[in-house]
Amino acid sequence: MWSKESSILCFLFLVLAILVVGSSQERQLGSARVVFQTNYGDIEFGFFPDVAPKTVDHIFKLVRLGCYNTNHFFRVDRGFVAQVADVVGGRSAPMNEEQREEAVKMVVGEFSDLKHVRGILSMGSGEVFENYENAQRGYSDPNSASSSFSILLGEAPHLDAKYAIFGRVTKGDETLKKLEDLPTRREGIFVMPTERITILSSYFYDTKMETCEHEKSTLKRRLAASVVEIERQRMKCFP
Repeated sequence: MWSKESSILCFLFLVLAILVVGSSQERQLGSARVVFQTNYGDIEFGFFPDVAPKTVDHIFKLVRLGCYNTNHFFRVDRGFVAQVADVVGGRSAPMNEEQREEAVKMVVGEFSDLKHVRGILSMGSGEVFENYENAQRGYSDPNSASSSFSILLGEAPHLDAKYAIFGRVTKGDETLKKLEDLPTRREGIFVMPTERITILSSYFYDTKMETCEHEKSTLKRRLAASVVEIERQRMKCFP
């Protein structure tokens, strides 16, 4: 039989373990938001700059350069991933020199203790996204991530600590559900949509700036109201 003190200590240890696991998953998103406008709806996501700073810098620069415009989701595997194609071969529009220069860069694998669950954004190694033959042979280079990434559609613990998590979907789960409902075909290890899912355009904004604009607008309204009240009191007291 356990003593009362032992039971309490065991309970506290269990609570601490749960809190540690939970806190490792609840990483703070940065203030930047990116929106992919697809032909099936919008998907908005944010970044984990403290978890994968080099990956975040690279992907965000690709977004700012417009590299993902006219690109597409080449893979949609229900309950697993929706995967964005590499921009070098996935866009329908040609790339300019600046876009191509950034698009061909590779980033080192920034692995963390975050878990692959629905809504997570995860980079992959180059062979998974570009070379089917190497993927089927199991070839893996942890430093070969480029511009393609996956949006998780479910839990995938076998990917943990093997692919760099760099962000999370903040809006647009209804769009992801639409993608999961599309007809698919299998090509090797990949489940692919029979219709092209195009990223028509993309844009980004900063939530801090949005907050500041809202606060400035509120302050202006309050100041205007104060001016009106002061004038009303002046007219009342000093007609």
